[in-house]
This record gives sequence, C-alpha cells and structure tokens, in this order.
Amino acid sequence: MVSGSVSVELALFLVGLVALVVGAERAVSAAADIARFYGVSAFFVGVTVISVGTSVPEMTTSVYAALYGAGDIVVGNIVGSETAQITLAVGVVALVSPIVAERRNVLVYGGAMTLAMIVMLLTLDDGRIQRSEGFLMMLAYVNFIYTLYTNEGGAEITEEVVDEELERPGRELPWVVGGLALVVVGGHLLVTNGTALARVAGISEYTIGLLTGLGTTAPEIVVASVAARRGHGGISVGSLLGSNITDPVFSLGIGALVADVVVTDVASMTRTTTYMLGVSLVVVGLLYWRRGISRRLAVVCLLLYVPSVVLL
Repeated sequence: MVSGSVSVELALFLVGLVALVVGAERAVSAAADIARFYGVSAFFVGVTVISVGTSVPEMTTSVYAALYGAGDIVVGNIVGSETAQITLAVGVVALVSPIVAERRNVLVYGGAMTLAMIVMLLTLDDGRIQRSEGFLMMLAYVNFIYTLYTNEGGAEITEEVVDEELERPGRELPWVVGGLALVVVGGHLLVTNGTALARVAGISEYTIGLLTGLGTTAPEIVVASVAARRGHGGISVGSLLGSNITDPVFSLGIGALVADVVVTDVASMTRTTTYMLGVSLVVVGLLYWRRGISRRLAVVCLLLYVPSVVLL
C-alpha cells in the first residue's frame, strides 16, 4: 500500500515538473512575441520577459513552498537552479555554439549576479527570510532593472534581435494563458508531492529542493540554447546571467512575501550556497578572461556541476 502511494506521488511529482517546464517555455515564448509585436524594447523583452519569464518555475515553486511552510524547498530550489544555470546551462549552450561575450557586459551582468547572490546569503544568515526582507529583495531587483534599462538603453540586446515573422497577438495569447495555467498546476503538484516523497524516503526537503532546481532550469537551457543556435549570443548569455540575477532576489523574495521562509537544514544550505557563489565567480571569471566560453571550457563548466551533487 505504501509502495503504491509512493509510486503515485513520484508520478505526480514528475508530471508537475514537466508541466512546470513546458508551461513556462510556452508562456515565455508567446509573451516575447506579443511584446515584440507591439514594439516593446528588445532589451526590455530580454531582461524581463525572457529572464524573468524563464524563472517562472522557480517563482511558482517558491510561492507554493512558502505557502505550505516548506522553506527548505524554497531555498533549495533557488540554489539548485542557480548552480545548474551557471554550470550545466552555460556548458550546454557553449557546446551548441561557443559563447562570445564582451568584457563590459560580463562585468555588468556578472557583477549584478554576484551581488544578488551575496544579498541572498546575507538575508539567509539566520536561516529565515521575513516578509519585509522579501519585499526589499524584490524592490532591489526592480530598481536594478530600471537602472540598467535607463543607463544601457538596451543597445547590446537590440543588436542581437533580428526581424522575424511574428504571429498576431490573438494567436499567441492562448499560449500565454495556457502556459501559465500549466505552471500553476505543475508548481502545486511538484511541491506537495516532493515534500511527501522526502518524508517517505527519509531525504531532506532541502535536497528535494536542490534536485527540483535542476529540473526547473530546463526553460533557461532551452531558451538560451535556441538563442545560441540562431546566432543570438548576447541574448543567450544575457538570459542565463539575467535569470541568475532574478532568482536569488526576486524569485526568493516573492516566496517570502507570501509567508516567512524558514530553513531547517542550515548545514546543507551553508555548504551548497557557498559552492554556488564560488562556482559562479569561477565561470564569470572565465567569461571575462577568455571573452566567452569555448567548447573546451564548456566541458569544464559541465564538470563544475558535479561537486554540487556530492555536497548533497
């Protein structure tokens, strides 16, 4: 009887993860086309619709986990996603097409990403994120987007976008609604069944969150890989680094806004967050030093993900 129950929970967990990823990809792609159809700045689309949109799975998981009092899953999901994006995602994208990045852009995005992670670590110093802190984290992110938009003007991303035949908004809107519906349902299934599986298997909820973070990174990998394959290197790198700016402050902050986020597995959190920050600095350093990531360095990035699994 117990075995049957576990099988059902595992199946629902996987269904939730698939729904989360597919829904996010559909919603983001359609929303980007609608924004571009109406002439919204390509920079604005890249930084908000793409970077924030591909983080919808992390945001949804964060909200549901906070709502159910699963603080370990909230933080574990963000840390797992951050680590996977800066190692696996960058590695996969560079294998598809070597990444070329201007040093100035690496400093802007890489510096903002590092700062976002540091803010996250400082906020989690006592193992708790209160609603007021979550609000301030979200506010800091919005301020960053506004400042970057007004100062940069979107030039580096505008140059990467080419004119394409876009579907009329009437055809794309259902994909946005349907995609977001899948995300909501998927997030609910993933968190509730993931928590149940953790209890039955004796695995910490924080570990479940880390593994979930790997799964919810799929939209970032898909979007960045497609952009790289089409020759839009700036969008590819910007979406990955942009998502890694979004998740530590906005995705985590929105969860804390729903309910205080409390982490019980502080030891695991300390190990994994330290590695997350360290490996991020290494990859950003490679991007700056080599002005991108070659296929050879892509293998290095992929291997850098392995220690994060060992730390579980």
